[in-house]
Amino acid sequence: MTKTYTRTRTLVECALMIAVGTVLAQIKIFDMPYGGSVTLLSMLPFILVSFRHGVKWGLATGFVNAMLQMLLGFYAPPAGTVIAFVGVVLLDYVLAFTLLGSAELFTKPFRSRAVGVAVGTAAVCVIRFLCSFLSGALLWGSYQEYYEWAQGMSVWMYSFIYNATYMLPELILTTVAAVLLYKAMPKFFTAE
Repeated sequence: MTKTYTRTRTLVECALMIAVGTVLAQIKIFDMPYGGSVTLLSMLPFILVSFRHGVKWGLATGFVNAMLQMLLGFYAPPAGTVIAFVGVVLLDYVLAFTLLGSAELFTKPFRSRAVGVAVGTAAVCVIRFLCSFLSGALLWGSYQEYYEWAQGMSVWMYSFIYNATYMLPELILTTVAAVLLYKAMPKFFTAE
């Protein structure tokens, strides 16, 4: 197999994963009122690119996905300042979706590839949660007043609970699916 063929094939696979991830992001199992949702495994395609082709390809694919997510549903920050706008772009989109492609980094310490896949998947889901958590506390905290349950709570606790409500189920579903897919098709988790 030539280097050009391999690169072209990888580009096509990444493009297909972006398309699949975009479609899966539209299938929402649970939708939060002010952003965030549990989707039908929409993060998994970008995590798979990282496992299959490495962190470089994973990050690049995740970045393209981040740009696409912004085009399909950008939420403007409530503060309306340039700093808030940049914060939303970075935390809610660029970092949150791009870093999904770093899953392969977390597999290195594990001899068992299945354990590595589970840890790598969970780790990048936690990173995405942290991006949402920081964004919620720093940029979206004013939405706390709309929830009776959040009255009198610190903005940090509010953001933690709000974002965990959808990211914890998303983390569990994505990690279980990644491990089951690995068990069913282990060759899919290595480049050919």
